[in-house]
Amino acid sequence: MNSPLGRAVAPSVVTALLVANLTVFLLELASPGAWLQLFALWPLGVTAPAIPLRGGFEPWQLVSYAFLHGSVMHLLFNMYALWLFGSRMAWVWGPRRFIFYYFVCVIGAGLVQLLVASLGSEVYPTIGASGGVFGLLLAFGVTFPDERLLLIFPPIVLKAKWFVLLFGAIELWLGVSGSEAGVAHFAHLGGMFFGGLLLYRWRGRRY
Repeated sequence: MNSPLGRAVAPSVVTALLVANLTVFLLELASPGAWLQLFALWPLGVTAPAIPLRGGFEPWQLVSYAFLHGSVMHLLFNMYALWLFGSRMAWVWGPRRFIFYYFVCVIGAGLVQLLVASLGSEVYPTIGASGGVFGLLLAFGVTFPDERLLLIFPPIVLKAKWFVLLFGAIELWLGVSGSEAGVAHFAHLGGMFFGGLLLYRWRGRRY
């Protein structure tokens, strides 16, 4: 998707996140098993010896999982969305409020994923910055509801508020239907939910 978002240069806080994610991805390529075991978000009480790569939950994983990615496309999609929506929100909020919001969404998404994983039978680690990205998408849609976004596929133009609702509905449907196994759709929704709670708390405050 593309958008005429004005300032093309990312604020330093967004640039730092982009560089950190890229650096960690390169380290993953060098030693993927160790990084997944230590830093991916594992379900509580993992006891599945049949899984070749098995880790266990540690508190730091609620943050570290957001810096890991499973493929180049996974990384590129999340980093593009982080730049697209994050840059605008960082200019609005400033670096401190931005980074606080981002990691509230990341941790919130992780907590939701732990809850969902505890109710299911499948055991797999969660990785990716999508929880924080979906939180930023919500913030962008709330802050700039009439900003027009161009989807690449299908090639249609939507206002940001409808874009947020569309993606939220898709994630909810995919999560409930289970039609895309192995993707943490409820974590994406968790990022939006916790982001929404924080935006509600901040309502009416000047940045």
